[in-house]
Amino acid sequence: MAIGREIYNPKPMKVSKTVYSVYILTNYDKTVLYIGVTNNLEQRLVEHYLEKDNPLSNSFTSLYNVISLVYHEDYDYVNDAIAREKEIKKWRREKKDKLIDTINPKRDFLNKELLGEWPPKDGYHRKGY
Repeated sequence: MAIGREIYNPKPMKVSKTVYSVYILTNYDKTVLYIGVTNNLEQRLVEHYLEKDNPLSNSFTSLYNVISLVYHEDYDYVNDAIAREKEIKKWRREKKDKLIDTINPKRDFLNKELLGEWPPKDGYHRKGY
């Protein structure tokens, strides 16, 4: 203890950091791929799932029932994530398949692993809330 001074010992602050994810979804038969980017992967997966039953939706994911996560990678900066998404979208199917194989060679659906439950029970999902 310092004489004449109080020791300052702050509690660690919990800093919320945004993570930007590039992700690849597929359909049940694994014949279609969709590449996207988001700042909340868990919530975005739920949105894709809920959108599939919306008869007014004309989105690619709802038209082709693309709701199953097979790959994702995270970035600290949104510009890096967007650049990576654009890069992957330009690739041929074979190269995308090789990328998926680097982390998921069995092509397991990763939704439940990421969210803890699948299909979602409601339209809102955020870890820690």
